[in-house]
Amino acid sequence: MIWDIRFHRLAVKQIRDLPLPVQKAVKFLVKDMQLYGPMARTWPNFGKIKGKDDCYHCHLRKGRPTYVAVWQVIDQEMRLIEVKYVGTHEGADYRRIC
Repeated sequence: MIWDIRFHRLAVKQIRDLPLPVQKAVKFLVKDMQLYGPMARTWPNFGKIKGKDDCYHCHLRKGRPTYVAVWQVIDQEMRLIEVKYVGTHEGADYRRIC
């Protein structure tokens, strides 16, 4: 069954400002999550955000700056994921995002 991926309104704005290769990485991540769910274990530095239920992150592109994505499982039964943040690692405050 396919997962429904939604974007927080701020994440939509953030994606527009990203370099094209990072935008493509976001598309690949979304496709991966649609097919396999929120556990994107094949993505670099994938992990659960400590202290937060069903909130995860991974790196989209390493280097300087490093780009990351943060998402949260909104409803496990409905298979709904919301992408909360897409941007630089330096700008990500993981605990406030989720």
